[in-house]
Amino acid sequence: MRNIYLIKDLSRRSGNSIHTIKYYLKIGLLHEIGRSPETNFRYFDDSSLGALQKIRRLRQEGKSISQIKDEVPVSEK
Repeated sequence: MRNIYLIKDLSRRSGNSIHTIKYYLKIGLLHEIGRSPETNFRYFDDSSLGALQKIRRLRQEGKSISQIKDEVPVSEK
């Protein structure tokens, strides 16, 4: 069973701000798994959380966004 997260939950669990998550979505570093038809809320899963944790770790190591794009596999995006 996989966990489903709203952006606020993903933010809290990953340690990234909602603004940062939206930026990563905009540049294609992260992808939502779907949206609610009623509310248009974005949905994410455990792979999204894992990708954000990896991105955060790489940023803390001083990697640039372009370097991270090369390191984060497509399956995690």
